[in-house]
Amino acid sequence: MEFRVLRYFLTVAREGSITGAADFLHVTQPTLSRQLKDLEEELGKKLFIRSSHSINLTEEGMHLRKRAEEIVEMIDKLQAEFSSMEETISGDVYIGGGETDSMRLIARAAKELQIHYPNIRYHLYSGNEDDVTERLDKGLLDFGILIQPADLSKYNYVNIPAKDVWGIVMRKDSPLACKDTIQAADLLNVPLICSRQAMKQTFSKNEFTAWFGEEFDKLNIVTTYNLAYNAAIMVDEGIGYAVTIDKIVDTSSDSNLCFRPLKPRIESGLNIVWKKHQVFSAAADMFLRVIQEKFSNSLYGQ
Repeated sequence: MEFRVLRYFLTVAREGSITGAADFLHVTQPTLSRQLKDLEEELGKKLFIRSSHSINLTEEGMHLRKRAEEIVEMIDKLQAEFSSMEETISGDVYIGGGETDSMRLIARAAKELQIHYPNIRYHLYSGNEDDVTERLDKGLLDFGILIQPADLSKYNYVNIPAKDVWGIVMRKDSPLACKDTIQAADLLNVPLICSRQAMKQTFSKNEFTAWFGEEFDKLNIVTTYNLAYNAAIMVDEGIGYAVTIDKIVDTSSDSNLCFRPLKPRIESGLNIVWKKHQVFSAAADMFLRVIQEKFSNSLYGQ
């Protein structure tokens, strides 16, 4: 299977027609059609459903599209790394993580590096622990930011000197908004909007269940979310109260929302991680040096 043909396949999938893809790729339609037919024969699967005006992916085609996008992204990243291997350090650094205000510390490190190496570019990917570690393991990310507790056995890591504070985001006109802190009893009879990361990491480790007590199973979880921005919209529309960390939702004086921490307090530490025996580009290696120097007062694993 040729890399060029994978690019052809992705272009056809994106354009939805042979004609549009051929124009974009500057190849003839018969040439493109033959390449796609050869690809289907090589894989032994039908990849497209063709009609007179459009072309759509089969289930097998959608699976190939996902894998082909990963392969193309990886090769583009590899080519960029090799092109950056010159005396002047340049290139790309790929960082993934969940939403957290502690990203400011990473941004400050990037800013410090940018002063000396302005040709380094940063690419940020947002996702939960599963999303980030999957891309790390595939080599699509150089670094991941994971909220503790997380499985670090496969990674080297540095502790980020910051903690996320868990609490509840609610409308300012909500009955609970008059409280300075939120206790377990306050959440018994209200609809809750919980992050899937919190459900997986915090709940499964018994931190929240222990905090809540014996009534945990009576919680009314009406919605789960991946990105806090979307959860904030649900809260603003009156769907429920969001369990989240502080400083990632707009709770300023101009917002309809406010944040109240849990009592007793729950905090989560963070790690910046990378694969063991990872071979970095010059840009990523320089970024790691800055991170290790700036966070040198934190313990880190090897």
